[in-house]
This record gives sequence, structure tokens and C-alpha cells, in this order.
Amino acid sequence: MLPNFTAQRIAIGDSELHVRTGGSGPPLLLLHGYPQTGAMWHQVAPKLAEHYSLVIPDLPGYGQSQGPACDDAFLAYSKRTTAQTMADLMTNLGHDKFRLAGHDRGARVAFRLALDHAERVQKYAAIDIVPTLDQWAKMNADRAISGYHWQFLAVPAPLPEKMIGSDPDMYLAHLLRRWAGNFDALTQGSLDDYHDAFRRPEVIHATCNDYRAGASIDRVHDQASRDAGEKIQCPVHVIWGKGYLSNRAGSPLPVWQQWSDDVAETGLDCGHFVAEELPDECARAMLAFFK
Repeated sequence: MLPNFTAQRIAIGDSELHVRTGGSGPPLLLLHGYPQTGAMWHQVAPKLAEHYSLVIPDLPGYGQSQGPACDDAFLAYSKRTTAQTMADLMTNLGHDKFRLAGHDRGARVAFRLALDHAERVQKYAAIDIVPTLDQWAKMNADRAISGYHWQFLAVPAPLPEKMIGSDPDMYLAHLLRRWAGNFDALTQGSLDDYHDAFRRPEVIHATCNDYRAGASIDRVHDQASRDAGEKIQCPVHVIWGKGYLSNRAGSPLPVWQQWSDDVAETGLDCGHFVAEELPDECARAMLAFFK
């Protein structure tokens, strides 16, 4: 998917990460979402690599990365723990300060990374999310049905694992088509990567634990940050798909303004998979912000 990039495995804490690196210039960490892998960046990365040294991991437990064993409180898959893992990864690669972009679940990890490691994150691009605490707070009947996976994946094991594992190809195709504005824009190479990952029970289990953390400990951490008046210190740019997020809440900017005093937005005419449906426009928005 990224032929000019170097792939390696790097042990960080209790995780063993599959990481792609390439390009030249200041470091830029790219974090993928659910139900994807680092392959989601394959059309955007070559454009970014002309200006930045890219670090593209599969998140712990996703794709080809091995995640930690989970605990009863889901701390191992909390965004705080994963953010620390990403910070340690960048230290391992020799990057003290870096730019940061995340999509979907990766954007939630990046949100916590920007809060907890403010001295290291120079700029943060959040792609097609509102923060987790606000996502739950705005949940009503319509949003609960349209975003049912938030509740379903957080159900205690092994129910969602058994149901997804009975036909992972069907489940994955259902989600991708449900969230995409233009499913045909997703390349066969990236689809193959996602399907290969979800055919492994350990990936299904890890990704469910990610959502279980999102329904529990992540909310606790985010509420504590809000109560303490914490805000993201670096500039933030929200890139969002008008065919997905706007159907539920309109522009996400007012929500993000509660978390940042320096935030702007770019709305694109696509569904949820912004970097795959409109890679040129997504890359332009990212480059304009990161410069």
C-alpha cells in the first residue's frame, strides 16, 4: 500500500507495533480509525511525504499490531494509555516534537495525546469526529440508532466478538458502506488490508476493547479534563465529511471550540472516510494547516 515506505515492528510497552515510516522533513504522526489500519493513509501519505517525515502505525490491537492484554477497567485500551504508547513510539524514533493527525478512533487517541503531552504536539488535525465526552453527551434516540456500533461494540465480551466473528467480511462491508459517502473510492488494496485484519479474532477483540474503553474510562478521563478546564494548547484543525458528521450534528466547530481556543475547520463533500474518498482535498487541507 505504501511501496516507498519502510515497514518495521517496534515493541513499545505491552504492545508490538507495525509501523510504516517515510518521507522527509519535520515529523508527522498519522493515526487511523475504526475499522481500518494505517493503510487508510495510502493515497494521502505520498503527498504529505514530500514535506514531512511520516510515522504511520497500526494502533495497538489493530491491523498487524499486537495490543496489550486487557484489564477489567479497560485502562490498557484507554485513549490515555494508547496516547502514551504513541508518544513513546515517537521518542523511540527520535522525534521530540511533532505534528499530529488522526481519523475516527485515531483522532480520539490524538485528542488525548494533545492534552496529555501538550509540550510535544505542535499542531493537531482531527478528521471527522467530535471528542468522546461530547459524542456521548449528545446521544439521543436517532443518534443511538445511526451510531449503534458505539453501544454494540461496548457490550461485555464475548457477545460482539462472537457475532462479528461469525461473518467478519459481511460485518466489515456493512460498516464501510454505511459510513462511506462514496464506497467505490475505497481502493481494493486498503479493503483487502481491513478484511485481512478483521478475519483474526484477536483484532476483533482488541477493537471491541477500544470501544469498551470509550464507553467507560475514556469518559472519566475526558470529564476530569473538562472539570479542570484543560484545553488543547496547540492549533487544531477539524477536517470533516459533510455527508456523514453533518447529518447528525452539523459543523463540529462549536464543540471543538470548547476544547481549543485556536481551532478552524474544513468541511468536504464526502462521507466518513475523508482521506480515502477525497484524498487530494484532504491532503491539501492538511498541508495548508501543517505548514
